[in-house]
Amino acid sequence: MENAPTGQPPIDKPIIRPLEAFPVDQDGQKYICLRDPSGAAANPIVIGMGAYFLVTLFDGSHSRRELQAAFTSRFGELLPTEHLDGLIDALDQGYFLDSPRYAARVAEIRGEFLARPDRPAALAGVCYERDPNGLRREIEAFFRAPGGPGGIPAPRTDNAPLGGLIAPHIDPRRGGPAYAHAYGELLTRERPELVVILGTSHYGYGAQLFTATRKDYATPLGSVPTDREFVERLAARYREGDLFADELLHRNEHSIEFQALFLAWALGVAGYRVVPILVGSFHEMVRAGVTPAEDPRVAGFIAAMRAELAHERRSALIVAGVDFAHVGRKFGDAFGADERVAEQTKAADLALIEHIKRGDPAGFFAEIAREGDQRKICGLAPMYTQLELLRGRGARLLMHDIAMEPQTESAVSFASLAID
Repeated sequence: MENAPTGQPPIDKPIIRPLEAFPVDQDGQKYICLRDPSGAAANPIVIGMGAYFLVTLFDGSHSRRELQAAFTSRFGELLPTEHLDGLIDALDQGYFLDSPRYAARVAEIRGEFLARPDRPAALAGVCYERDPNGLRREIEAFFRAPGGPGGIPAPRTDNAPLGGLIAPHIDPRRGGPAYAHAYGELLTRERPELVVILGTSHYGYGAQLFTATRKDYATPLGSVPTDREFVERLAARYREGDLFADELLHRNEHSIEFQALFLAWALGVAGYRVVPILVGSFHEMVRAGVTPAEDPRVAGFIAAMRAELAHERRSALIVAGVDFAHVGRKFGDAFGADERVAEQTKAADLALIEHIKRGDPAGFFAEIAREGDQRKICGLAPMYTQLELLRGRGARLLMHDIAMEPQTESAVSFASLAID
């Protein structure tokens, strides 16, 4: 909070953007690290607990004077104006605030992204190897890792193609064996010619639930080609929203990136095309007790996609890039995720998966709504959409796993399923 303001008039009622916030320890002191998963703010920022208290009040309704009064009431100390202005300025300079400066940065990023012919591999060298040969070795090792299939299956083309695949979107280095189970299935089947990828949109907020892109998905193994003609026809048929309004969401979203990566490994980058669709949160429907199929935006998208697929002569595969439960302190729970919580999470996941195995989207949603989505199933929206498109088709559970994170007392569960 010692940063000096830049000379611009201070923002009187600051608004913090949607960010990840998690505790860190430095020299025995606890701080909060703010990170922007959308990538607009490239560098995380670490702030003290007093500053974090103020940030929680940056909702656009508290003036600077009111923020100072709240700080004094909470900590019994006066907050100098220059310290508050320094905090606001530092966050604005870093693009953490919803402000004109941030809007200009987004416009710049959007222009750069839309000018590119492909969507870059944002997490190459971070979550997986950037070097193609090293990447192949890394993926092959997932098959031999504990919990993996045990080896790469021999390719076959005499089995009917899969209808759908549920694969994780957790960091491949944490969920590698589950990816191996999922994408190993493709090696034993007739190759799909069209792959619809439904990914969780972690950073999309607002009324637009479905977001497409015309861009190919670049990977270290080559660019996975997007079927632009299919995407354009789908967008024209979908009347309940603009599928390209939030296309920038694809820039940093990992849920489709990881599927493109494993498709490139399993199928190469020729002989098929993909339709990348990010699906926003259905949590408002959970709160309202409304089945997604009753929402015109969801019903309209499902109808449009069904109609396009009905005209297809190519064999089509529908992939959902999803994770399941997010529990523990990192995700806002008052409890830490320990082995007991992990056992409860697995049992609840397996009960939910029974609906997937029956191809029952209504039962799947009802199971989540019954508990108010307290386990925060971040793959709810893509999986529900996939199940509606493949309604009634049976699924096989290939693997279920839980990634424990002791340092944050949290856990994420995920699974791989094949839909025949």
